Amino acid sequence: MQAERNSKSPISEELYDILQEKGYSQQFSELITRNLNTDFTAGRMIGYLSHYTNLPEEEIVDEMLAILSDRNRIMQKKGMEQNNAKWNQMKWEGLFAPDEKD
Repeated sequence: MQAERNSKSPISEELYDILQEKGYSQQFSELITRNLNTDFTAGRMIGYLSHYTNLPEEEIVDEMLAILSDRNRIMQKKGMEQNNAKWNQMKWEGLFAPDEKD
């Protein structure tokens, strides 16, 4: 168990502790933090939990899925932006950059 917690971000570990303090089971807390294992995603969940005192597990899982969906959407957008930047560079410079022609 300790080795598993060490692979999480510090904020994800903080989320685990918050869930435990709020009375959620160890198994549930572990499941949530295993999925929200980055500072960004765990921080979003901590912000969500700060507005409520006693949420059903189903609502926390629903929020976890929404956070992961947002994260995936952001990652896809960044990937498309990088592809678009490369495409624009190729349009301006040609297929081969000047140092790649030889």
